[in-house]
Amino acid sequence: MTLITISNEDFRELISQRSLSYLREAAFLAQQTESDPFLTRPLLGELLSHATQMEELLDSYGARNNTKWGRFRALTASIKLFSNVSYELLHIQHGIPHYRLLPVPQDFAKSTDDALHFTGQILWEATRRLISEAKTLHLPIPEIPDEEFFIEKLPHGRLPHDLATRKIEKVSATVTLLATAFLNLAAESKQALPKKLADIKAILCDPTGMISEEKLRSLELRFHNLQSLYDTYVSTTETEVLDKYLPVLRGHISVVLHLLRTARDIAHYYERHAGPSAMKIIPGRKRLVDPEALLDFLINYSIYFVSQYLTCAELLCQDMLRRYTEMGQIEVLVPQYRGFHVRPSTLISKLVLHYGSEVKMRLDEEEYDAGSPLELFRANEKINAIKRRSLAADIVRLNLVQPNAQADDITGFVRKVILTLAEHSKLIIYEHPLQIDEKPISKSTYLMEQVTDEIAWLQVTGKIDMATALKAVFVGDKRVLDDIKVLAENGYGEDNFGNNIPLPERLAFLRK
Repeated sequence: MTLITISNEDFRELISQRSLSYLREAAFLAQQTESDPFLTRPLLGELLSHATQMEELLDSYGARNNTKWGRFRALTASIKLFSNVSYELLHIQHGIPHYRLLPVPQDFAKSTDDALHFTGQILWEATRRLISEAKTLHLPIPEIPDEEFFIEKLPHGRLPHDLATRKIEKVSATVTLLATAFLNLAAESKQALPKKLADIKAILCDPTGMISEEKLRSLELRFHNLQSLYDTYVSTTETEVLDKYLPVLRGHISVVLHLLRTARDIAHYYERHAGPSAMKIIPGRKRLVDPEALLDFLINYSIYFVSQYLTCAELLCQDMLRRYTEMGQIEVLVPQYRGFHVRPSTLISKLVLHYGSEVKMRLDEEEYDAGSPLELFRANEKINAIKRRSLAADIVRLNLVQPNAQADDITGFVRKVILTLAEHSKLIIYEHPLQIDEKPISKSTYLMEQVTDEIAWLQVTGKIDMATALKAVFVGDKRVLDDIKVLAENGYGEDNFGNNIPLPERLAFLRK
């Protein structure tokens, strides 16, 4: 296929016709003062729309790779991006009074004003350079309109909520679905995002770094889906009117979504135009924005407030779930060999704390707080006692120690008993070869007692462990119980030798 080349004159004529509105808005912003650029939603909306159209037109003719038009196209892309970020910030600024946001340590309204001032200065510099480049390309610059053309006059007040409310049949199911979805997404998000005041020089925005445009875009999409879930099943319902916490949750979902959009665009710009892996700056041309200033905006504004409002809303959701809790009971096998040692106890307690519900574990007529790893770990005392009784019964059943039997070599006799029990899947050996301390035969103690004591010591020292089919009963919030059941069915996250194994997707957040 033969490539047809358009002449520069023909292309300049096309852009001259199509860029009039775009350059008019850019020229208006460029003539503002750098310290206090005039930004309104009408101005940014027009600038974003026309920059988007212009970028698409330039790209369709390959301007990105053209020496004459490449810079005009790059500036247009920057103006589009920072117009979008600024529009999101204005949306947040206007939305703060209506989001019903819970208090956080830092002044969100002032931080948003500062963030908008930062992006406004970038836009001012970008439009100033664009107009200069347009003059170099001999594009006509339209007459700059008056400020009244872009001013946003907003009367006070809001329209009355007089639309008929919808009735939903399963209020509890709807609220718990929404709150649980938020808790799960919040847990994943907070683990994935770096914390405020991190060394911004250590933050590398690329696909393999701790944060990237790709990761932020994925989180943004999932919060968008969560907001859609709310609007579909909760918005304008009687439940939303009666439960004062639901609109508060909606506000937190919304503000997190818009903050993630600003983070996504800033990460994109850093990766593409400012970071270490970005395209090289043409010699003699100054950067549009300092890379560290971008990272400071990203980490200490967008991501910081995402984390803060996720934490606030987590507590809100946990309180909502407690009010809509459906109690239940399940019976599951305890971890077969090691019992409730560190890993299973930690995973169960993380599940309970994740939902903020109270769950109890009952074992052999004793009750334990499932939200406390130490409480669950304490249950091992009873589990091990049951194991030892069961072991003695198995030794008798398998006739491994004859009544009144004697042995010349207690160490060899114990090893033989252990190997026989292992063959019958009554215990597992972790140490190979199994080292058993040489001990003298006690004439005053029955052989059976010596054997069981030695096996118990080998268990305590972690060289072996005994199998058990013991079951525990968990009582509490049905949602937590469902996840505990899945966890138990997956070996509490470990194999028989205590090694990590993958958890199902619904419990993946427990590993983070």
